[in-house]
Amino acid sequence: MPDASDTHEDLRGGRSPWNAAHEPPRRRLDKDLRCSVLIVGAGITGSLMAQHLAEQGHDVCVIDRERPGLGSTAASTAMLLWEIDKPLKTLTEIYGFEHAARVYRQSLAAVSGLKDLVALHRIPCAFRPRSSLYLAAAEHGAQTLLAEHELRQRAGLPGVFLDHRTLLGKYGFDREAALLSPGVADTDPLCLARGLMTAAIARGAAFLDADAVRYEDSGKTVAVATGDGPTIEADWVVLATGYAMPDFVQSPLHSISSSWAIATPPQSPEKLWRDGVLIWEAATDYLYARTTIDHRIIIGGEDDTEMSDPDERNAQTPKKTDVLLTKLHALQPAADAVADKSWSGAFGQTRDGLPLIGAVPGRPRLLAAYGYGGNGITFSYLASRLIAATIAGRHRAEYDDYSLERPLPEIPD
Repeated sequence: MPDASDTHEDLRGGRSPWNAAHEPPRRRLDKDLRCSVLIVGAGITGSLMAQHLAEQGHDVCVIDRERPGLGSTAASTAMLLWEIDKPLKTLTEIYGFEHAARVYRQSLAAVSGLKDLVALHRIPCAFRPRSSLYLAAAEHGAQTLLAEHELRQRAGLPGVFLDHRTLLGKYGFDREAALLSPGVADTDPLCLARGLMTAAIARGAAFLDADAVRYEDSGKTVAVATGDGPTIEADWVVLATGYAMPDFVQSPLHSISSSWAIATPPQSPEKLWRDGVLIWEAATDYLYARTTIDHRIIIGGEDDTEMSDPDERNAQTPKKTDVLLTKLHALQPAADAVADKSWSGAFGQTRDGLPLIGAVPGRPRLLAAYGYGGNGITFSYLASRLIAATIAGRHRAEYDDYSLERPLPEIPD
């Protein structure tokens, strides 16, 4: 399982399409520092956190021991869904309808917030508002999706149910049914992360090349020792280290698996599906697919919950690539099913499909921001808002929906 000593190469392998973004400047940490908020990690979560806290007027420091965004962020397929890994029906069975509906509505608002944030700061990250298409699968057919749709309507969530005939006629997908939902988006995750960090620096955030090796919590401040010697003292420390978690943040809710994805060469527009909808399946091990601004198709899945070793994961990439190409051909026969890029990465998930956000148990000034699951970037935005409110003394009871100390749930079959 990844830990705080892992490098970018341990978290992902192969090449994704995200590699051309301007890298924000950072400087070496050569003396002890004091700040109000220290953020450890400069991927998408840390960048969202830094931009938001700096804009609120906090004295923010961000540290990372490697180049920003080239870990798990660069492995993301950046499908910004508000629909989470657990259907609303399943989450209702775990926590009750009001709790589950609140989580879904917060996720919907998070995608909308990301859209507004990108527009406000004019971040050039190929951000595109989309709709999502949730396709019926063998184990979850039309009746399951219809029940999910009705529950979403009760929760005030947008979307329509498409029967087989409508789905086939409108999108050409030969599935029993689907749910079509507005309010999602796609983007270039590396450009987004680096654009946000650049905005944070413009608001006064310090971006430093440093490795956090030890955390000492006095109750009023936290002293973070770095690998090169200097110490950073902060009122609050936000851990945004992705899948490389410090050993004291381990949670029984969380596990690591492996996932794979491919990107085709640019396709002619007629070989892509209608409206560039984001596609995912109503299956336990679901397939997901999107297009890009340069007309590539990205398709991913084939998750392995038993595998986390990077060498084993990389060795499986050729086989997984072939499987994904076969599934792409079955989904969209008109497309050129060729892999221009193939990559893999560590993939974090929780038993209930919700992120880990909030205070580290026993260390109230150490705050965790881990947006795991298929909604990583959406949950990272949510984490930035909830943690900022906590730092400002505005913690609300519903934030405990994401607590690291929430009880281990019973998951229905």
